[in-house]
Amino acid sequence: MKNVEWKISDHPINYPEAIAFMENRVANIQEGKKPELIWLLEHPPLITAGTSAKSDDLFDKKRFPVFETGRGGQYTYHGPGQRVIYAMLDLRVRGADIRKFIRDLEEWIILALSQFNINAERRTDRIGIWVRGSGNSENKIASIGIRIRKWISFHGIAINVDPDLDHFSVIRPCGIEHQEYGVTSLVELGLPVTLEDLDMALIKCFEDVFV
Repeated sequence: MKNVEWKISDHPINYPEAIAFMENRVANIQEGKKPELIWLLEHPPLITAGTSAKSDDLFDKKRFPVFETGRGGQYTYHGPGQRVIYAMLDLRVRGADIRKFIRDLEEWIILALSQFNINAERRTDRIGIWVRGSGNSENKIASIGIRIRKWISFHGIAINVDPDLDHFSVIRPCGIEHQEYGVTSLVELGLPVTLEDLDMALIKCFEDVFV
């Protein structure tokens, strides 16, 4: 981990500012001018549209700003109380295997959440990380949407710590229509976890996955 820089922002970062920063950093990593970077931050309330986003999945186009983005996936909500993790990593030195990289991101989330005794799981038929609810219900606790440019990753992960879950009602998250699938957070699960607590878990578990 000595070659990976960590950046933690203590105030919400506007989305265009974050994109500009990532674009610059990815170019510098690709050219060998800067080390890899994990950036932990929050955004003000906003919606991002991935490359597979469908307009019918955005129910309210005026409530929050909507940003088109080059990452994979569909519509995602970001806002205060959600830890966004932008992973700018060099896949050239990590096997140049995109499928493995995505599974590693999933495993990193699962291990970090296990630090709070959460049994989080991946699903083969839908993206993100899920926790079981009552009956047959399952709730999404983390989203993943990445972009790769010249084998450098950017964009990344969003984990719900204590966001306003009502804000997710403006979209059909990741295009999922099934009634038994919802959205949850660490605090809604009854865990008084802070962003700082999650940051510590993410830092602790990073080397268990990314060597």
